Amino acid sequence: MAEEVKASRRIQTSILNAAEHKALVWLAARQPRWVTSNTLTWIGILGSVIIAAGYILSNWNINWLWLASFGFVVNWYGDSLDGNLARFRGTQRPIYGYYLDHTVDAINEVLMFMGIGISALLNIWLAVAGLILYLLLTLNVSMNAHLKKEFKLTYAKMGPTELRLILIIINTLYIFIPALREHSWDVTIFGYEFELGAFDYAGIVIVVMLTLVYVVSILKDLDEYAHIDPPKPWNG
Repeated sequence: MAEEVKASRRIQTSILNAAEHKALVWLAARQPRWVTSNTLTWIGILGSVIIAAGYILSNWNINWLWLASFGFVVNWYGDSLDGNLARFRGTQRPIYGYYLDHTVDAINEVLMFMGIGISALLNIWLAVAGLILYLLLTLNVSMNAHLKKEFKLTYAKMGPTELRLILIIINTLYIFIPALREHSWDVTIFGYEFELGAFDYAGIVIVVMLTLVYVVSILKDLDEYAHIDPPKPWNG
């Protein structure tokens, strides 16, 4: 979510925000002239394809997770830098950029979550649940950008960059610790049997966190909008 409607105020309070901002400004100042915001957007999509490919190929060899981790770096580079480059060069296109960026974000999210879900690492239903919640949060960001003129990039000190880093760490642990790959737990839910691995535990934690963040955000936004737009008395 690198570009926003011009009138919207950016709200970014993630743990890595300060360091990431310095890195992105440094990178934006050193991009070749032929690199444009659109070029970086395509690089971000390429990163998502690499992520999905790495996870799917890990079904045959766990070392393909290195490719998935590399994809997260490529995706961060393109997705986080495209809007920053436009702002650095003064070439922002608020309407075009907002539409393109959010469209690409949705595509990236589908590729990444479905890539993990198709792999043997994460239960497909957990991947689908995570994707749905992430898209719901993305939709909430878009609505608030128009209604409150706030473009909130992070929740609970966590943003896309932190999520990428967490998944890279999990990938690395999975590669180097065979016990994580071998661990499994059979559970029965509503008469259906599921085999959960260590990656599934991490997926459950992420899904629960996204659910809590979404519910709390919706309740907070509804309360704020109720004050902005109070109920009207009926004179019927």
